Amino acid sequence: MLPLAYAPAWIAASVLLVAGVIFGGLMPGPPGPDVGHLDKLEHALAYALLAVWFTGLAVRANYWKVALALAGLGIAIEFLQQAMPYGRVSDPWDLAANVLGIAAGVAFATRRSGGWALGAERWLTRRS
Repeated sequence: MLPLAYAPAWIAASVLLVAGVIFGGLMPGPPGPDVGHLDKLEHALAYALLAVWFTGLAVRANYWKVALALAGLGIAIEFLQQAMPYGRVSDPWDLAANVLGIAAGVAFATRRSGGWALGAERWLTRRS
């Protein structure tokens, strides 16, 4: 992790983000019409945002660990969905969308946003 002054707050926010993804991935699906493959876009975007978030907190040399951890999260959720009796089913295309999102998020971080939390902390300290 980067040397962040507000590390406990970043960690708490990170736990909430991951909990939200787990909840969203495991809660029973809403009743209503099938949205086709729109959920794949949701998977890709969610995991891209997680990748950008966590690369903002990590040193560049550890981006591969961020990617691996997020892929592991996606795999775990897919296995849990399969084991649940609530109508959720595991879908390998969901996992593919997750990995695509992770790759896009890490690529974006490598080029543009990596370490953004340090910049955010500098901005916050200037504002106070």
